[in-house]
Amino acid sequence: MKLYGYWRSSAAYRVRIALNYKQLEAEHVSIHLVKNGGEQFSETFSALNPHHLVPALVDSNDHEEFCLTQSLAIIEYLEERYPQLGILPERTEERAIVRAMAMSIACEVHPLDNLRVLQYLVNEMDVTEDNKMKWYHHWIHLGFSALEQQLEKYSGCYSFGDSVTLVDICLVPQVYNAKRFNVDLSAYPNIVRVDQACNELAAFEHALPENQADAG
Repeated sequence: MKLYGYWRSSAAYRVRIALNYKQLEAEHVSIHLVKNGGEQFSETFSALNPHHLVPALVDSNDHEEFCLTQSLAIIEYLEERYPQLGILPERTEERAIVRAMAMSIACEVHPLDNLRVLQYLVNEMDVTEDNKMKWYHHWIHLGFSALEQQLEKYSGCYSFGDSVTLVDICLVPQVYNAKRFNVDLSAYPNIVRVDQACNELAAFEHALPENQADAG
């Protein structure tokens, strides 16, 4: 397997955690999202992902090599093909709850605070740095306020009970970014607690952005 990503990409961070947790090996290929106008726009990478986003995972079956994009789709693929150390509960209704909680982060919070959105606000909409940060903090707080209530109901040691799930894989990168942008997390004790518990695990620690070869 080959994972195309960027050390600071939240979406690539999720896939790194999933690969580590499932003890799967993958070659990591850096696609720098800022250098040279963004390497995601290169002809080579555009052929893999015309959306110009990371991550992209290249794997193979018995017949051919193929490329997958979108972090949640990649992680679901890993879960189905490599079911060891599963990240979804066994009961159907619980799997749906976990997926919904994960999607609330990956589909509702993260896209609004993504690099290309922030760049568009500044470069095309002439938004000031201060207002950009207000935008960022607004969407984090809106999403985290709801998630905190769900963790109050469902969390144990981790986001859903006492086993690592897809929710944790999505939550930890989002908390990392929130801290990077100085979001006050004092109103979210369950989120902070779960994040700390996850980062004590080797799979999460090794996936940290600063622990990647292309960090810097």
